[in-house]
Amino acid sequence: MMISIDDSLDTVIARYQASFTRKVYDGENDDSYLLMEVLGITPDLKRENRQYWGRELGMCWQLIVSEVFRHSREDFGPALRFGTDEPCDFTIGTTGIDTKYRIGSGDSGTLKKFRQYGDLLRQEGYEPVFLIVGDDNLPAAIRSCIRGGWAVHTGDSTLMSISKHNQDLT
Repeated sequence: MMISIDDSLDTVIARYQASFTRKVYDGENDDSYLLMEVLGITPDLKRENRQYWGRELGMCWQLIVSEVFRHSREDFGPALRFGTDEPCDFTIGTTGIDTKYRIGSGDSGTLKKFRQYGDLLRQEGYEPVFLIVGDDNLPAAIRSCIRGGWAVHTGDSTLMSISKHNQDLT
């Protein structure tokens, strides 16, 4: 028996919401995104530990987006692996999609990895696409991703891209 997308998404959101209500930490930042609002996470709570919330919200976002495509696309595929590298979270046909909550690191190693992964995906015949919830990403990081061949969607553009890819059903 196949689980419906509604049940699948409800399960992901409920699991993270329960986990989040048990956590309390310390930090700074007044940005609020749709995902935070859905889960009932305030900027004050997120500010208590940005690294924790960024990591958890990022994983929740990845699972939500992958479940949407898993249930709506016949050409959905798992993450690609090339040796120890996993340049994207999942594929839709020949599109390699990586999800991020936001990109706030200008760390040279991180930026180099983004460029290398974009190049690797293109060499393997995939179009690399980032779907990022936040729209306050570090500009240098976004430019680096674009230089690496990534199509980068942030904020509302991400939601429009998800909608567009779901209209392209096979």
